[in-house]
Amino acid sequence: MDGIQGRVLAAPPPLVVDLDGTLLRSDLLFETAMAFIRHYPLQVFRLFVWLFQGKAALKQHLALSTPIDVAWLPYNAQVVDYIKAERQTGRLIILATAAHGSIAERIAQHLQLFDQVWASDGATNLSAHRKRDLLVSHYGEGGFDYMGNSRDDLCVWAVSRNAIVARPLAGVERQARAQGNVAQVIDSISHPWRDWRKALRLHQWLKNALLFVPLLAAHQVQQSQQLLDGLWAFLCFGLCASSVYVLNDLLDLADDRHHRSKRERPFASGHLSIKAGLIAVPLLLIAAFAGAAALLPWPFSAVLAAYYLLTLVYSLYLKRHMAVDVIVLAMLYTTRILAGAAAFQLPLTFWILAFSMFLFLSLALVKRYAELRDARLREVDSKTRGRGYYPGDLDMIASLGASSGNLSVMVLALYIHEGTTVALYAHPHVIWLACPLLLFWITRVWMLTHRGMMNEDPVVFALRDRVSQGVGALFLLVFWIAA
Repeated sequence: MDGIQGRVLAAPPPLVVDLDGTLLRSDLLFETAMAFIRHYPLQVFRLFVWLFQGKAALKQHLALSTPIDVAWLPYNAQVVDYIKAERQTGRLIILATAAHGSIAERIAQHLQLFDQVWASDGATNLSAHRKRDLLVSHYGEGGFDYMGNSRDDLCVWAVSRNAIVARPLAGVERQARAQGNVAQVIDSISHPWRDWRKALRLHQWLKNALLFVPLLAAHQVQQSQQLLDGLWAFLCFGLCASSVYVLNDLLDLADDRHHRSKRERPFASGHLSIKAGLIAVPLLLIAAFAGAAALLPWPFSAVLAAYYLLTLVYSLYLKRHMAVDVIVLAMLYTTRILAGAAAFQLPLTFWILAFSMFLFLSLALVKRYAELRDARLREVDSKTRGRGYYPGDLDMIASLGASSGNLSVMVLALYIHEGTTVALYAHPHVIWLACPLLLFWITRVWMLTHRGMMNEDPVVFALRDRVSQGVGALFLLVFWIAA
């Protein structure tokens, strides 16, 4: 205690630091809410019951019922460095936050940077004027410097000696400067559109090219109205898929932060706020279904709804169960072909569905193999986080994946002698040439995966890879000659 009193007498006024959005590139209320939904999806209604009791009560219930690993939260490195530098001068460092005290104390214990912690409890939400009044009562008006980031911090900055603005929300820096005591701005937000491009996974929209498979199979690519319908379907499916990607990232924050590459995703890293993501999810979904209802046949909307529901169940439950996860992934790929058939109002044969399921099951297993291989290289022997597999399952996954891919080749070979094939193609025997092409491509994909060279979704890889593009062009050429 005497040491702290000595520091107070000798050092500048205390530095008071906010937590949500300042020290953390996130908000603990939303962090705990998403963790609660992730662990207890059927008890979402409890959030509204707790909110009705007040924001402070909601924070307490969430903090006490939801596990949060504070070591993996997205701390703002620039803010941490600033605090460390100030602490070395002997300055008193205070954490004052609207987050619940139980989490704030664990964060302070983890970082070992704070001399005192002020936080919310079950009765008081320590934000805005409540925080201002508490700090003034202890340190006096102008008796402390304050670091924050939001509009709730404006009234605290107004009574502080110096205002330090860290990663300010839109318009906050301008309002803070108008008060005349801004001493420093740390880590201003810039180019959020780049983070949104990553969050929406626009590159994954390439998978929506599968929507055009029924059109190719029916030899109707030359019809302009069908192509226009396909473009609208592509857009609507992309918006729906982006909504799914954002929701999935919000539910998987903890797992993503433990992953070598996924930790850099916009929501896991805190470059985009969870609140913004929760707003984006319904907006994207509404845009997708509104466009589908207005521009495309109703069966397309039905398939789109089925896709969304299946992905929701997959994200909440199925992705953690061995074998079930890859089967559902294969179904989700195939759903794009079903959606294309609904958009174009074309029938789908048994052969296309069988071929798709076996091929996409192989590609889904490629994804799991790549993840497990990475885990084994990092010498992780336990079950992969958020998945139902162990690194020791690698050989079995490779065997299942390669055999599934080869089954798709067998389906293609059997299709050549189908009666409808003879009626649809003038030279069906030419289609035999497609079989070795597909065998080569499947073998190459698995060899690249085995060598650790598959770092993305295999369908996206196929659409980007030059060799795959060449094989695909030859594959289509074979069917064109056969026609």
